[in-house]
Amino acid sequence: LDDRPQHVMTKKTDVIDDAYLRKKFAQLDSDQDGKLSLTDLKKGFIGSSHVGTDANIFLQKFDINQDGYISYEEFIVYVVNQQKQLKAVFDELDADKNGTLDSHEVEEGLRKLGLSISHAKSLLHRADRDKNDLVDFVEWQDMLMFAPAGSARDIFTYWAKSAAIDIGESLAIPDDTKGGIAAWKYLVAGGVAGAVSRTATAPLDRLKVLLQVGAGNHGVLSGLKRIYEEGGTRGFFRGNGTNVIKIAPETAIKFMAYERIKKLVSSDHQITGSERFFAGALAGVISQSTIFPMECVKTRLAVASAGTYKGIVDCLGKTVSQEGFFALYKGLGPALCGVVPYAGTDLAVYEYLKTALINHSKKNGTEPGMLPLFFCGVASSTCGQLVSYPLALVRTRLQAQGMAGHPKIYNGSFDAFRKILKNDGFLGLYRGIVPNFLKVAPAVSISYAVYETVKKMIE
Repeated sequence: LDDRPQHVMTKKTDVIDDAYLRKKFAQLDSDQDGKLSLTDLKKGFIGSSHVGTDANIFLQKFDINQDGYISYEEFIVYVVNQQKQLKAVFDELDADKNGTLDSHEVEEGLRKLGLSISHAKSLLHRADRDKNDLVDFVEWQDMLMFAPAGSARDIFTYWAKSAAIDIGESLAIPDDTKGGIAAWKYLVAGGVAGAVSRTATAPLDRLKVLLQVGAGNHGVLSGLKRIYEEGGTRGFFRGNGTNVIKIAPETAIKFMAYERIKKLVSSDHQITGSERFFAGALAGVISQSTIFPMECVKTRLAVASAGTYKGIVDCLGKTVSQEGFFALYKGLGPALCGVVPYAGTDLAVYEYLKTALINHSKKNGTEPGMLPLFFCGVASSTCGQLVSYPLALVRTRLQAQGMAGHPKIYNGSFDAFRKILKNDGFLGLYRGIVPNFLKVAPAVSISYAVYETVKKMIE
């Protein structure tokens, strides 16, 4: 038998269908004691249609008399309020006012919220119990009975989580006016977070660059000590200004391109792992090509001894006047080759781990915690760097050669690889990777903490 409600609220009397609601209540009441405990809710929310509902929050919010349980009467109060909110969103999405939602209406709803429209059909299929390619309000409210129905965005996010689908809630750039304002907020928060995290880890980054170009063979502590002796406290941050300035355009280009490419390669199906890799890698190539002259300046400022350059503009001017305009693009070849494995691996591994984490959380009826997501970011970044680091080292050496104290010894990328392997062996391709790994965890954690703080301040 179809266990969907025929009418949870009758049109004429607005009376709740008691039989249906008692059945719903009984499905959650695992010990059948006539009340819902936290254990009941956690077990009840294990079902895939309820993923994204936090049992603890649900109990705290709807336990009106604060006795630690939700009675049937309290459950009725919840359902009445929930249905009003679901009906309001349903009516907003139902553009032709025919009482059903089709894939085009779902796509339009996603588009207005700045979310990926590529999985509209998958979402529709999730709620379409009678398989007629339409979702009526009965199916809608049954699917979203326990969704956090504060807004259309909340509902779509919950709906997508219940199907383990990525709708781009953290990456999408909204298309409408309100979404545009939201996008600027995210860019500001991301820019500030990137600036703070890169500045905090700048000493380790400069040490990495110095080791990459072969300036000494020091450990982390002895290397940092030498930087301080050579340039004082300011020496730790040489080149960091350029690193901070390029954050906004680099990040915006990368993630906007990533979202657009994802939509192109998966317009009619759920995106695959190989498509994620392709989208991430191509987005990285586009962003890296655009801001590469700033990357060259950052390397040269970090490598140069005190007094060589007065700043970013002076470095740009001297590089162009002494070596020509294309000197700003030294190392572009290995840089782009490095972006493919790094960006592709980083984004693909992160989203794979995140999806696996969401699926694992279904078993406990909870949302993934922040700490596991943090480690997903650290792990994905580390994997990306392991794969691409030799190319990054070659890029840095090509960028630095021609400067004072760094004569030209490489005739291109392949020659650089050959000579590094000949002189330093395979491990020579990983010079500086220790300080690079040491900065991953603090960079990710600082960036996340600052991002969330700034976002709350400007919302």
